Amino acid sequence: MIWTLRPELGDMVERMIRGAYRQSILPAEERELARMRIAQLNDCVACSDFRAPSVLEAGIAPELYENVADYATYPNYTARQRLSIEYAERFATDHASLDDAFFGRLREAFTDAEILDLTLCVAVFLGLGRSLTVLGVDQSCAIDV
Repeated sequence: MIWTLRPELGDMVERMIRGAYRQSILPAEERELARMRIAQLNDCVACSDFRAPSVLEAGIAPELYENVADYATYPNYTARQRLSIEYAERFATDHASLDDAFFGRLREAFTDAEILDLTLCVAVFLGLGRSLTVLGVDQSCAIDV
């Protein structure tokens, strides 16, 4: 409903969301874990509760979502999942800490194309999530991504 106020911008937002969900080359689990960490940091209820149909179809286990805040010690995350969450967290809270050493770790697990993909997905999740939180939007809208 909020996008009806500026439908031309709503189309832009929908394209960003569709890009993150339908054009990303990252496995759904890695992208979703990064998204969930951003949702937690933004304190965005809409983002925390949202599960895109494409994500539901991927069959992501609920316990992956339940342990995002404890990613450093949760034993069932892969190295790539853990890095995805850490990247999202640092991107959102201390982007200046994303130094050469951290990117070295990323490059050991991800291709450059995957790092760019993750960066753009995190940017979309961070920006949209903060926008929804600031505007007090507390329900996710039905967008088939």
